[in-house]
Amino acid sequence: FYQFWLNSSDADAENYIRIFTLKEKGEIEAIISEHQEAPHLRVLQKALAEDITARVHGEEALANAIETSAALFSKSFDPVRNLSERNFLDLFDGIPQATISNEELSEGVGIIDALSAKTGFLASNGEARRLLKSNAIAVNKEKVSEDFTLTSDLLIHDKYVLIGKGKKENYLLIVE
Repeated sequence: FYQFWLNSSDADAENYIRIFTLKEKGEIEAIISEHQEAPHLRVLQKALAEDITARVHGEEALANAIETSAALFSKSFDPVRNLSERNFLDLFDGIPQATISNEELSEGVGIIDALSAKTGFLASNGEARRLLKSNAIAVNKEKVSEDFTLTSDLLIHDKYVLIGKGKKENYLLIVE
């Protein structure tokens, strides 16, 4: 919900803030003016997202949405690792998931197997190798190579490993 408003275009956000918020005209104009001075900061979209999310879902949900959003767009993995398990799962809700056993992980799982044979995230070992060679695969937001092995020290909340393909595709490996 928060992300919808945050991802609005400048023109849409100007209209939405006038229609959907309870802010006074002067306050709206001040926000729009501040936004126009530095559009890359997305002040308008943030004000819109925060106002509507807080009114519809409450302050706690707003705080969770801000934390989750910041983690999603962070270049570092620490903000993602530090999310509560609930917020972590909310962030990656709807992405492809696969499960492996604790025993398999304790023995170490090669990244190629983790991408194809054991999970089906990718169609083949060949595709996995090609993507690894082109530096397109990350584990917990860290780029990895063909010789990388998944181990239990990578687990988030003692249960999850996040595998990324390119900039926008993610997979969640669940260890039980």
